[in-house]
Amino acid sequence: MSRFGNLELGDESRERELKHEAKELVKGEAYYASEAHSAFENGNFESALRLFSKVLEFNPQHIAAWTGQVRMLIEMKEYHEARLWADKALERFPHEPELMAAKAVALARIGDLAGAIAFSDSSIEERGDSPYVWIARGDVLLARKERRADYCFEKAQLLAARDWVVNWLAARVRYHYGQFALALKLLQEAVDWNSGHFMLWLELGRCQAAVGLVSAARNSYGVARELNPQCRATIEAITALQQVSWLSRIRSSLKRIFGR
Repeated sequence: MSRFGNLELGDESRERELKHEAKELVKGEAYYASEAHSAFENGNFESALRLFSKVLEFNPQHIAAWTGQVRMLIEMKEYHEARLWADKALERFPHEPELMAAKAVALARIGDLAGAIAFSDSSIEERGDSPYVWIARGDVLLARKERRADYCFEKAQLLAARDWVVNWLAARVRYHYGQFALALKLLQEAVDWNSGHFMLWLELGRCQAAVGLVSAARNSYGVARELNPQCRATIEAITALQQVSWLSRIRSSLKRIFGR
């Protein structure tokens, strides 16, 4: 190869390096915040947690990232850790309604119902006009076995009309408390609004399986896998459903044999 060819390759290599450096410079607070929200909406809560932490490396005053960390810990069922991080965040932002709401949920999930309702009340008093504040209140009221929770979820939907994320989150809360049919209704609406998101089909399948709609669950899992073939949670859900179906067939056969 001529020395001019070597020079051209050297120029190309340097150009690639410069592009890479420029790309790295772009990866700042806004980039990681966007990636965190994407991970969250895809159900990758652990990844979202790490990404929200990355946001705080660039800007320790990023309130949404602090709140996001607490909410991801709750989704991961790390309730005591969520409460600790909520306390740390509230030291910086003592009047932030969504942080109060997130702490209320963490407290409710660990059984401190008095503390939970107190923080939920405070979150509403402090400009409690965000959907999450009302979803969190619904969570707290369900933990307290209060019927007023229905109003809270309806209020969240009114604040963000036809927002699939709001329905998805409300459905996850309903599912946590064993209200599978109500969760199913919320997810059916969410799928109508955003039929191309695999996570909605996965959650829909889980609710269908929980209420005994095995065939419908199988179809929903199939759509979820088609939309995102790499999703491990979908593959695990399909496997679990197959095992349940197999056990059901065995039980049916035994009943026919022994007449019970």
